[in-house]
Amino acid sequence: MTTDAEEPTLTIDELAARAGVTVRTVRFYGTKGLLPPPVIGPRRVGRYGRDHLARLALIEELQLQGMTLAAIERYLGRLPPDLGAHGLAVHRAVVSSWAPDTAETLTRAELERRAGRPLDGADLDRLTAMDVVERAGDAFRVDLGLLRLGVELLDVPLSQEAILAARAVLLEHARAAAHEMSRLLRGEVAQRDARDVRSLSAHMQPLVVQALLTAFQRSLKEELRGWLKEDGTTAGPS
Repeated sequence: MTTDAEEPTLTIDELAARAGVTVRTVRFYGTKGLLPPPVIGPRRVGRYGRDHLARLALIEELQLQGMTLAAIERYLGRLPPDLGAHGLAVHRAVVSSWAPDTAETLTRAELERRAGRPLDGADLDRLTAMDVVERAGDAFRVDLGLLRLGVELLDVPLSQEAILAARAVLLEHARAAAHEMSRLLRGEVAQRDARDVRSLSAHMQPLVVQALLTAFQRSLKEELRGWLKEDGTTAGPS
């Protein structure tokens, strides 16, 4: 199962190593239906791709949130069956936003294992510029919530300046949206105690994040359609 225009090329051992789990775990998830079956290639060898890796990352994030295996099964069961690596990454971003900021100090080897790939000097400089990684002597202080997204951005065909400019735009508008949302909610919780405020925040945060993602995706599609129309290009199906 690979919908991101990339043929499955990983063996089960390579998939497990990239995801930071054991082969036994991969097989277990497969028997539980949490992971789609591999594509069977020559010599009857199963091959895995980006979708499998992204699904393992989502499962890991759900576990970090304290979800039981049964709850994870229900969560994944509600996802579209053809959801690809990009869509799974969006879900993982939403899930990770529910948790407080998490950062760990890792060695170079541990960072590369978490990233699922070797990282050269240019990669580390780019991750540092995106505030995903902070050098701490011979080690690295890593924002685990941003690491996988940052690693994916290493392969995006945009200059580092463009990525940082886009990040600045998103942060500016996200802060403005958060300020307005806070102002709207303040009146609702003015007469409540601290526990009520924390409870409301915990319930609202995933809903607000999902709403922002949905609104942004729809708005971006509209912008792209307008851009392509101006250039005389016919947009494909969304």
